[in-house]
Amino acid sequence: QGQLVESGGGLVQAGDSLRLSCAASGGSFSSYHMGWFRQAPGKEREFVAVIWSGGSRQYADSVKGRVTISRDNGRNTAYLQMNSVTPEDTAVYYCAATEHLVYRWYAPQMYDYWGQGTQVTVSS
Repeated sequence: QGQLVESGGGLVQAGDSLRLSCAASGGSFSSYHMGWFRQAPGKEREFVAVIWSGGSRQYADSVKGRVTISRDNGRNTAYLQMNSVTPEDTAVYYCAATEHLVYRWYAPQMYDYWGQGTQVTVSS
């Protein structure tokens, strides 16, 4: 059973860049499809990006062009590179994993394993 641990969040200024990491253990990372979601106070958890085990990617329209999702199967780690952040990016960021993801990759309920989240706060 997969276990996920996020890191890399913190307080940054608008326009800065940061990279979030998601370390996986307890399963076969190379077979996982990895997603990133975020949840701002008072809002529902929303999809940010997904990378399939084969390397294909999809992004939410709100972050397209500013965010890159990647994975390193040798390190059992997924990454979310965020550039030109804005205060609207402030949220708790979660990574998620599943071995079965064909459709509705943007829906949290399609993922089986979740990390505890890492806070990202962007000041203006």
